Amino acid sequence: MEDIWFRLPPGIQDGLVLVALVLPVLALALFLLRGFAPGPLIAALLRRFRWANAVFVALIAISVGMGIGLIAQERGLRVGMAHAADKFDLVVSAPGSEMTMMLASVFLQPSDVPLLSGAVYNEIAGHENVEIAAPLAFGDSYQGASVIGTIADFVPYLSDGRMEGRIWTTPFEAIAGAGAPVDIGESFTPAHGHGDGADGDEHEGVVFTVVGKMARTGTPWDKAILIPVEAVWRVHGLADGHRVSDGDRLGPPFDAALFPGTPAIVVHASALWANYALKSEFSRDRETMAFFPGTILANLYGIMGDLRRAMSLMSVVTQVLVAASVLLGLSILTRLVQRQTAMLRALGAPRRFVVAVIWSYGVTLLVLGTVGGLLVGWGAAELLSRVVTSHTDILVRASLGWSEVHLAAAFLAVTSLLSLVPALAIPRQPITEGLRA
Repeated sequence: MEDIWFRLPPGIQDGLVLVALVLPVLALALFLLRGFAPGPLIAALLRRFRWANAVFVALIAISVGMGIGLIAQERGLRVGMAHAADKFDLVVSAPGSEMTMMLASVFLQPSDVPLLSGAVYNEIAGHENVEIAAPLAFGDSYQGASVIGTIADFVPYLSDGRMEGRIWTTPFEAIAGAGAPVDIGESFTPAHGHGDGADGDEHEGVVFTVVGKMARTGTPWDKAILIPVEAVWRVHGLADGHRVSDGDRLGPPFDAALFPGTPAIVVHASALWANYALKSEFSRDRETMAFFPGTILANLYGIMGDLRRAMSLMSVVTQVLVAASVLLGLSILTRLVQRQTAMLRALGAPRRFVVAVIWSYGVTLLVLGTVGGLLVGWGAAELLSRVVTSHTDILVRASLGWSEVHLAAAFLAVTSLLSLVPALAIPRQPITEGLRA
């Protein structure tokens, strides 16, 4: 049986889990409602105590929705971070912290790191299995947007060729990300410092003109401004990697003796298998460090997985408390309808019919609250996604998945079974006591 289960497609597995969660409730409903039609009575109870019912449903929806929203948000953040690293197959840098270099190169977080020499860059760029070796030069910003020096080939690779305008042809032309504070045709002067850490000291006499704008990528690079790496070096009074006789030449090959250095090189190999060979080749002690950002993210996901389990545990504990509250709330609601049920019993209604009415009434409220919880969870996830996206520049799209549906179904199943307790308690009370209520 285990082999058959694991051979099933994931969608079918998830569907069967959902059926297994709901099946006990359906079986109980068939047993209690067999031969009865309590619909009009339930509708009357819903109308008669509509304000109490609305408060009860709202409390269930909020409690269920918050747990669902947090779990969906965590998954959306993982997907967004993975998407941000899609274009960074392999990164080569000086030995140090892989996490620091990943945050600097992929997520554009300011970092003070050592530089790679021109000889190292030329060795990587000239490798037979390397299609793109893009140096990254950090250090400046404009209105909070990082100004990054690189080579022209990196721009269409990063944006999948989706951009307006053109690639730069002179050292002081720039290409803006979709969310950068400049548009095509505008000029700007960068300031010292990276991102929000800029000290406001502008490079006097240095003016860049935006000649292109990349389409939105859903990554922190949407707020970046890309310029020729030679311009970064020149602005800081360094050689630009080329001989004077080369004029204003841009891009590789670079003269190793005139290459000021780069903190990171983004490598795109000609084939997937070549990435592993390149990583092994350029992971040399005390010279270079090569790493897969995806691997670093996987380790980070391990930490986030622990966080997810903790969040799931907190959600389960919360749902248990809510289930206890639901049981108490249903007991209170049944007290409200005690007189009506006593009248039914006085008229000769079977006990099973009375139990079916009370139980169906409670389950109706639970179903409405659970469905509302899914909607609240979806809304909470959307709101949190926008907040996280605006603060991290990582496109986070949190949507409800099977895990959230299973959580809601499990809550509905447990509370529906628990609601049988107050429903069974009603027929045990004397009819005369109920009529006096």
